[in-house]
Amino acid sequence: MRGFGLVADSRARVLILGSFPGQASLQAGHYYAHPRNQFWPILSEILAMPLTELDFEARYSLLREHRIALWDVLSACHRIGSLDSRIRHPLANDFQVLTCRTPSLQKIIFNGKTAARTARQFEESGFQTQTVPSTSPAYAAMPYAQKLQAWKAAFKES
Repeated sequence: MRGFGLVADSRARVLILGSFPGQASLQAGHYYAHPRNQFWPILSEILAMPLTELDFEARYSLLREHRIALWDVLSACHRIGSLDSRIRHPLANDFQVLTCRTPSLQKIIFNGKTAARTARQFEESGFQTQTVPSTSPAYAAMPYAQKLQAWKAAFKES
């Protein structure tokens, strides 16, 4: 299965990198489309905008306006279900495209530990990196308020 393209414009300063879209997102054709995924509610609070009330194209547009890019570590993989632990035959995205498409990019925020496994390559390329708790409904060990606090801290340091 194939993931989604880079959501960004040349002004992006921060890139949020996930691992690979879950089944609900793949079926909907949009990032973080599962109704229990906390990504859009968290970004709504960070940006003080009701992103969850907007269609996905409007959400992406607002991310671009706030100089935030969105992508995944993997462009394709085989996986039954939505758990990262079930990913097989991963194919990484071509991150060299970032240099051309997002020349102002300074920081990579990894949405969860699976995506953060690639942090070293970004650090070696001169990017700041930070890992935040996964917004996935599968990561229920941390309460929403704690996740939100960690995400807010990551954006304050951007």
